[in-house]
Amino acid sequence: MKHRPVPVRMNGKLHGFPDYQTPEARLSATLGRFASRPTEGTTRPKWGSLTWKKRDGVTNSHSSLCLSALVAEAENLIGVLLVTNQSRRDAREGLALTGVAGLDDVLQGGLVRDRVYLLEGSPGTGKTTLALQFLLEGRRAGERGLYITLSETAEELSASAGSHGWSLEGLNLFELVPPESLLDEDQQQSLLYSSDLELGETTKRIFDAFESAKPDRVVLDSLSEIRLLAQSSLRYRRQILALKHFFAKQQVTVILLDDLTTETNDKTVHSVAHGVIRLEELSPDYGSDRRRLKVVKYRGQRYRGGYHDFVIQTGGVEAFPRLVSAEHRSGYKRELLVSGNEQLNALLGGGVERGSSVLTLGPAGSGKSVLTLTFVASAISRGEKAAIFLFDEEKSLMIDRSRSLGFDLEAMLASGELRIEQVDAAELSPGEFAHRVRKCIDSSIKTIVIDSMNGYQAAMPQENALLLHLHELLQYANRQGATTFLTVAQHGLVGDMRSPVDLTYLADTVILLRYFEAHGQVRRAISVIKKRTSAHETTIREYMMGPQGIKLGAPLTNFHGVLRGVPTLVGEQGTLLRADAE
Repeated sequence: MKHRPVPVRMNGKLHGFPDYQTPEARLSATLGRFASRPTEGTTRPKWGSLTWKKRDGVTNSHSSLCLSALVAEAENLIGVLLVTNQSRRDAREGLALTGVAGLDDVLQGGLVRDRVYLLEGSPGTGKTTLALQFLLEGRRAGERGLYITLSETAEELSASAGSHGWSLEGLNLFELVPPESLLDEDQQQSLLYSSDLELGETTKRIFDAFESAKPDRVVLDSLSEIRLLAQSSLRYRRQILALKHFFAKQQVTVILLDDLTTETNDKTVHSVAHGVIRLEELSPDYGSDRRRLKVVKYRGQRYRGGYHDFVIQTGGVEAFPRLVSAEHRSGYKRELLVSGNEQLNALLGGGVERGSSVLTLGPAGSGKSVLTLTFVASAISRGEKAAIFLFDEEKSLMIDRSRSLGFDLEAMLASGELRIEQVDAAELSPGEFAHRVRKCIDSSIKTIVIDSMNGYQAAMPQENALLLHLHELLQYANRQGATTFLTVAQHGLVGDMRSPVDLTYLADTVILLRYFEAHGQVRRAISVIKKRTSAHETTIREYMMGPQGIKLGAPLTNFHGVLRGVPTLVGEQGTLLRADAE
């Protein structure tokens, strides 16, 4: 007989058994090893540092050690089993977690147990991946899972799970395939399984698989084959009702998968299922596909309505619940935040308020990013953290360019005080972006820069949806005490300027940057045109960018029409800044 090492608990973890085994299986294996231990006078091959031997009529101390380990492990597993059974009883009183990050939030906690749910979506939307996560989450909770597949083989399912780094060991995979006789040419049968196997036999084999596995969670993939076997809507509905009543008596949570490859308007299962989740895939004109989900129905439970973005990546499905700012409120002290530039603080009426949003408008190259970096550097000097989301500029280029303006972003990044995320608008959905910003705010980052909204708009299919997303995001940041800085690049350089999107009504403070011509030179002007929380200067000042950052000059009182780009001199030139001035 081949002997195996006794599982040992080290550092709080049981070694020698796979993590997926249930406490019952572990206890059974331990008792089996205890029963098969060598008797007196026998020897046993070495495994590790433990051996069974009898020397001079005295049992080796290693033998006693092994026996002690077996007894201790058995006692420990009995305790674990009692706790696990109690946990199962407690868990069954609550909701069943789906194992999908974000989806339980959409469902307000998870799925009501002992009900039948429908997960529908066209091929490729992630139904199988989500269903496997549902069963794996049950396995982690000590529940038994059964995956009944009519459309994929067990090898295909294992390969799909392996691509995410999952092992399906411990789960019951029942592959419902046609009998081998159907593949015999002498039978003159069609190779189409769903046409050859009768509906009654299919149902019977599903019930037999359930009785054999006794699962707590079941996935049936997919309803399309059952619909084809039924051949009529009436028979199909009766079959679905039969499945529902059978599973209801067994106290099991079931997810039915439907790939919507037949009649798209067939709502038979919608009326029968306790809840319906729909997965959709959108293909924009440019960029990667976008996926979103929607809870169509959930009886007797509150849930987050509307569409929620989700992605399929290595590790499974991750959903990004639609942000509802009204659900998140926190108390914080409203205080004035200074920028470190006295002239800029004076223009802003002392600074900007914590928890407010600041919008900087201006043409390309006018200094919008540099202005936001002034506030980022000030926040870090106060001992706070900041995050910058770059849509347009390359991260390394911004670091190099900022160094010449007096901002050492590399040192800020190395210290962990600053986080810079490069955002690809063609690859990122609005929901995922809002999720990233929210994670930063939740990790105590209170200064957020989004540079620029032009790139953010490119990630949105419709402008009105952009405003709604941004409204919730700014409101959330406001209620968490985070100050948000936004930049918008306007079309044009001088004269009539137009913005691709109007965000002035959303922002608490609006800073306007302009180019203007004076005495044969292109100069820059700055003005604050809106501030909700306090008074501010109404003047227009010239500013310059240099090794010390931004320098503001005196109000341009001797010029008229500066914001139009071609002002008229109504006084002396003395108010203009000199390029060589310190």
